[in-house]
Order: sequence, then C-alpha cells, then structure tokens
Amino acid sequence: MIKQISRSIPKLYFSSSATQLKSPNHNYVPSHQKPSTDDIDKFQKFISNSQRLFIITGAGISTESGIPDYRSEGVGLYARTTNRPMMYQEFLTNAKRYKMYWARNYIGWPTFSSFQPNETHKIFAAWEVFWHVTQNVDSLLTKAGCELLSELHGCSARVVCVDCGYKSLTREELQEIILKQNPNWTAQSNTINLDADAHLNEEQLGDLKNRVKLDVTIFGDNVDRRLVDFLKEQLSKSDSVLVAGSSLEVMSSYRFILVAQQLKMLIAIFNIGRTRGDHAAQLKISTRCGSILPLLQINS
Repeated sequence: MIKQISRSIPKLYFSSSATQLKSPNHNYVPSHQKPSTDDIDKFQKFISNSQRLFIITGAGISTESGIPDYRSEGVGLYARTTNRPMMYQEFLTNAKRYKMYWARNYIGWPTFSSFQPNETHKIFAAWEVFWHVTQNVDSLLTKAGCELLSELHGCSARVVCVDCGYKSLTREELQEIILKQNPNWTAQSNTINLDADAHLNEEQLGDLKNRVKLDVTIFGDNVDRRLVDFLKEQLSKSDSVLVAGSSLEVMSSYRFILVAQQLKMLIAIFNIGRTRGDHAAQLKISTRCGSILPLLQINS
C-alpha cells in the first residue's frame, strides 16, 4: 500500500562484521523512573480501548540497542559532543564536507549496521496496530519484522543518486564500491552517531566518485510530501495515537500531533523527559520504553 506512493525498496543486507549486541545496552538511556502500577493500569486501559492505533516512534526506542539519540539529557549527542548533523545544503554544495560525510559514514557503517532490535522493537513488530510511523533511520523495526510501517525520515540501509534519483543500491553495496575506489585507505573512529556517522579528522578522508546520499532526510531537507499526505490519511482513519521514545521536537513528527488534536483523538506518550506534544496528551509518563511495553497487552 505505502509502496505505491513512496519509494522502491530493494532488499536490505546488513553487515555482521562488528560485534553484535547480545544484552541490553543502556549507556545512552537517560535517568528515569520505573512506571508505577497506576501508570501501567492507565496505559493498559488506553491500549485496550484503542481499536485503530496509530504509533509514532523516535530515537528513544533504539537507545536500548546502543544507538545514541540527539537530545537526551546528559547522554544524547548534543549533550556529549559539539558535533552537529550536516545540513543538506552543505552536503550538496561543499565538496570537502561531502567527502567528509561519506568517509565518516564508511567507517561507522559496519558497527551501525550490526545493531540489533531490542525488546521494544520486537513488541511493536508483534502488535497488530493500524499504522506505525517511525522517525528512525536505523532499520531496527524492519529487522524486528514490523510491516505496517512508514519510515518518515527514510532508511540508512538504502542509497539514492542525488542527480537522477536511482534507488536500487543498498548501503552494503556502496560499502564495497567505496572500498574498491580507496583500496589503500584506512581510518578508524571510536564514536558512532544515530545516522551511522562517525567522527574523523580531515587527514583521514578517502575518496568517493559517486554523487549519492543515504535515502534519508538530511537536516534542512524536506520529508516527501506524498508520504506526509499518506500518513495524515492513515491518521484520520485511526482512533488514538501512541508516541514512544520521541521528543517530537521536529515538525515532521509534531505535525501529526497537531492533526490528532484537531481530530480530538486520544494521545498517550511515554518518553524520558518532556516532549513538544505534552500539552496535547491525555496520558504521559517519563520512562524507558523497555520498562513499560512488556507489561502491556494489545487487543488481538
């Protein structure tokens, strides 16, 4: 259904060359309170009364897999480093920064592609919901088996040609192309960001002769309008909204809260810390997704 109005999606391949996570990783999970019995009861009632649930997820559901987010207090990328995402116009017009982008991504990809779904991803994949939209580009919901899913900001496992729009190249295939074009190049980094980006010095740059980008919405670019319209249509057919692991700071996701509010839908949020949509929610708890989701049962 969504394939008709979005993108052609080639089969995805994920590297296993880096060590896979076999246990919960909470290095990037901010401090939080465990949900109370009352919290659990209220969320269970919300879920039980939802017949056509629309789910919005963000980076907070993947921090337990070891992938940092941007905004979490104390442990997010913005709190730990001065690194900031590259803007789209800079990516397109600054050859040196373009080269830096792909050098860093090349180094970060083996680790990033090896991250595995955590319990939250698996639970959401098992739930029979009306629709699920994620802001994440890490493919972990897809790896977990989630099918009724739209990737609002794209997917880092796919690559698109900037000039012609060709989209049949996977990120794993591009890794081999970069290696062939730079057979004598070596570089390494100890940092990883939530878009497969790693930190490198300028003298560590390799070369990339193809004008391509990840099939993701880079900061400063716009989400596909056809996808936004499709999601608004799906939202209008829903009866309730659940937000998990998202601060809703960016308009691309917050717009759906505004629509849901206009439609007088019930909105529930669990996210560590405040969100931009708190004012619209009838139910909100500041807790780790993995601490409450396993305790809830959805209607079959």
